[in-house]
Amino acid sequence: MLINGSKVAEHVASATPESKSVLIDAFAGAGGNTIAFAKSGRWKRVYAIEKDPAVLACAKHNAQVYGVDHTISWYEGDCFEVIQKDLAGMAEFAVVFGSPPWGGPGYRTDDIFDLSQMQPYNLSALIEPFQAFTKDVVLYLPRTSNLRQVARYSEDENRITIMHYCMEGASKV
Repeated sequence: MLINGSKVAEHVASATPESKSVLIDAFAGAGGNTIAFAKSGRWKRVYAIEKDPAVLACAKHNAQVYGVDHTISWYEGDCFEVIQKDLAGMAEFAVVFGSPPWGGPGYRTDDIFDLSQMQPYNLSALIEPFQAFTKDVVLYLPRTSNLRQVARYSEDENRITIMHYCMEGASKV
């Protein structure tokens, strides 16, 4: 995961305005992306949110192994509540990164994955509260995601940047 996370962290760092100095990983999981963001050196602080206490303990341990535990602030709980209550004052400096659960392996067999069917959070349940907090939102979604659904959330009718990651000759996300 850290190898994938490193590539994602590089792209997010290079595509983000300099005024953004805080990265919020809304679905930290075991910490792969969180650690990659912290290792990038781009962010003054990385905030990691994870609902499951056992998984959060694993993420903290992993960050310690990689030597970045001191640069990450950890939150246990629902990402939407934590962002709204605990991180609200950081909105102007923040980028929200979300690699949400996709709802099982169904996305692998779909030619085009319907993001309104993603579970436990569909696309609108993710992006609307994140965009209410900051316009700088990065979502890590399945490679077969319906891009028209994503494009509906462009605020200024310009473009939404979509990165497609290929590794070892295979399309990943």
